[in-house]
Order: sequence, then C-alpha cells, then structure tokens
Amino acid sequence: MKKKDIKILLVDDEQDILEIVGYNLAQEGYKIVTATNGKEAIANAKKERPHLIIMDVMMPEMDGMEACENIRKIPELNNVIITFLTARNEDYSQVAGFDAGADDYIAKPIKPKLLVSKVKALLRRLKDDAVVNENITVGSIEINREEYKIIREGEEIILPRKEFELFYLLASKPSKVFKREEILDKVWGNEVIVGGRTIDVHIRKLREKIGEDFFKTIKGVGYKFEI
Repeated sequence: MKKKDIKILLVDDEQDILEIVGYNLAQEGYKIVTATNGKEAIANAKKERPHLIIMDVMMPEMDGMEACENIRKIPELNNVIITFLTARNEDYSQVAGFDAGADDYIAKPIKPKLLVSKVKALLRRLKDDAVVNENITVGSIEINREEYKIIREGEEIILPRKEFELFYLLASKPSKVFKREEILDKVWGNEVIVGGRTIDVHIRKLREKIGEDFFKTIKGVGYKFEI
C-alpha cells in the first residue's frame, strides 16, 4: 500500500499538536484527517475509515479512552490501529489504554523523527496483514484471519486488533510455548516499545472472552494455547 493511500486520523484538543503532528506526517506522504474531541473522532472515523488513529487521552466532551472503546465496538473499524498520544506515562494509564483497545502509546513531548518512525512501525502491520491471511480451526473455534472474526460453537466473538493477533498467534500452534520476547516481536513488532505488562493484560482479556482454560501461563517463559 502506497503512503498516499494511507489515511491517519489525528485527535487532540490542542491545535498546535494537530498542526505539528499533521505537518510531519503529511510531509511523509500520508493523508491526514483531524478531530478535536472523542465524539468528533468517532464520527470522523466512521466517515473516513482511517488506517491509523493517533488520539490524545485527556480531551473535552469525551476522552480518548471512552472514544477508543466506542470505536472498537464498530465492526467496520475493528481493524483500525489505535495509538494514544499522551504525556501520561504511568503504568496504570497504559494498562487502562490497552484495556480500552489501544494498540500502543506515543509519549509527549513529541519528537518528530521518533513520531514518524513509530508510525511507520505501526503501519507496517498493514502489509503483514495482507501477506498472512490463512484461516484456521482449533477444536470448536474457527478463526477467520481476513475478516478478523472468531466463531466459537456458532457464536461470533469480536476482539480488538491486538487481542485477535495474539490469539491467532497462540492458536496457530496449539501446545507450543511462545516466549514473551517472541510474542512481542510477532504481535507488536520489535520496533514498537510497549510496557512489560502488555502481554499479561491482553491474555487476561482473552481469558475473559474465549475461556480461562485455553490459555496456560508458563512461569518465567511465556504462554501457550491448549484445546
């Protein structure tokens, strides 16, 4: 996919942030759309169907967390990559963000070169998705890679992008123990820096939605999926 075909939605209530981030990404060739609060972000996301959303956390009318949760409930936007743009680096804030359905964080103050590098790493997943689209069946669970859809015993389960990718990875080789480093590399990419609790948060969400018994913790090593 060419850069001119990639659409990025920037959401921040500070106009100077929109201008700085928008300018640097537009210089790279991306198409930029903006919003100034969570409600506007949801409306523009439905209208524009962006590939990536970069969203501030603290905003008027509706904050980024709530907006992210709402966007993840919209089927046609389930595959969009969402990263928070925030100065809040506390661990609890990151966990809350991942729970809301975010894929990553970009910290303020913004460093243009780092921002562009981070965005390129995030968007690289679009190419990966185009290459890897094999559908698999494990036990009573069907995983449709192309449509990001999971069917278990006739019931459809909707997962945010990163939860789906983590589940797909583990389920692709049942009983194989995936080391934490391998999971981070294959699901998040080795150029994307995420908190140490990222995998644990996503595994907890998968246990809640798919089933506690499917996901086994191998202490000090990683995780595996068992039927």
